[in-house]
Amino acid sequence: QVQLVESGGGSVQPGGSLRLSCAVSVSGIIFRLAAMGWYRQAPGKQRELVAGITSGGTINYADSVKGRFTISKDNAKSTVYLQMNSLKPEDTAVYYCNTNDARWTWGQGTQVTVSS
Repeated sequence: QVQLVESGGGSVQPGGSLRLSCAVSVSGIIFRLAAMGWYRQAPGKQRELVAGITSGGTINYADSVKGRFTISKDNAKSTVYLQMNSLKPEDTAVYYCNTNDARWTWGQGTQVTVSS
């Protein structure tokens, strides 16, 4: 069974930065071929996809994070990253990674809190 382990969350002030990591326990070839995404779920809201990267390197962002977040994928380490800059209070949520079609069992997520 694939395991997704997210880390790197924390509490920051508005305008701050965080770098999230997601380690994926899956064979290298499967990870290399997987289109991966970062999702977030704020209290009382549905989980939403905020950034995605295909196996070919095509990247998409939700409008709410475009220009501030950067997704990247290290196939050698089977790890996906999310660099988050210029954080806003509305970015507060639990962040998860998964494939773009969420086919794997969700991990525990990592909490990001943006507050002054």
